[in-house]
Amino acid sequence: MASEVKVPTLGESVTEATIGEWLKQPGDAVALDEPVASLETDKVAVEVPAPIAGVMGEHKFAVGDTVEVGTVITAIEEGTATAGPEETRPREEAPVEAQEASADEDAGVQPASASSSDETADVTTMSPAVRRAVLEHGLDPTKIRGTGKDGRLTKEDVLAAAKAKSAAPAPSASAPAPSPTPAPSGARPQGERREERVRMTRIRQTIAKRLKGAQEEAALLTTFNDCDMTAVIEAREAYKELFARKHGIKLGFMSFFAKAACLALKDVPAVNAQIDGDEIVYHDYVDISVAVSAPTGLVVLVVRNVDTMSFA
Repeated sequence: MASEVKVPTLGESVTEATIGEWLKQPGDAVALDEPVASLETDKVAVEVPAPIAGVMGEHKFAVGDTVEVGTVITAIEEGTATAGPEETRPREEAPVEAQEASADEDAGVQPASASSSDETADVTTMSPAVRRAVLEHGLDPTKIRGTGKDGRLTKEDVLAAAKAKSAAPAPSASAPAPSPTPAPSGARPQGERREERVRMTRIRQTIAKRLKGAQEEAALLTTFNDCDMTAVIEAREAYKELFARKHGIKLGFMSFFAKAACLALKDVPAVNAQIDGDEIVYHDYVDISVAVSAPTGLVVLVVRNVDTMSFA
């Protein structure tokens, strides 16, 4: 019996998403609640879990296709994966001649095959954030030990491997310089100009639209002012441990900055105003946008009614 896998509810006002990545291929064994696909929306990337344990069915959509909430994207058959190619056939079903092969040949061939399948599994189950981090740091994902579920790589694993790579000692100056190698046949000839087009994710498309809209609609201004932070630093040092125990979160400087901005906007309400047609609209509340570096890119979150909030 097959169980359908549908696009889950993605949040308020979000009605569609894009297939970012298939984490399981048709015929793969799937455990209960194991992610089978990654979806990207305008706001976040989410993984779709398996409703039952079984065998992955056919992909009804390709990577990059847009799907609506509630759409069936695949199905999972109950049971276990069936034996297919020779490399997945159990050892006891192999011919007698193969079982009588020398131990040396088994030791030399089978570990390599197992290693190859493990490496392929590691690469195909990386999330978009992990894949982006691997590409940015130029690392080989098959050489990084994953600490996530079922041995999957996490972004922290990639960052730790990149830090270890940068901390590795540089080669000795006395080592002989490598001999120059000829340019490969596919190298770009001098004077030739090439371009590479990479399709943006839905989140990056939204970020681009918002930044362009802010440039066109808002008056851009940058101002620099110096202030004495001694009292703020002393207050934070005095209360940060008590604050962390009470609220379960660290006391950062952003709370002080937001509070200072609220007090300043109350004193100078003209700054907390906007022009709408031929009218100036003043606000008796304060909404502050905070830029956050998320795994999928820079996201500017709007914290509303900051003037009524505590530091926590």
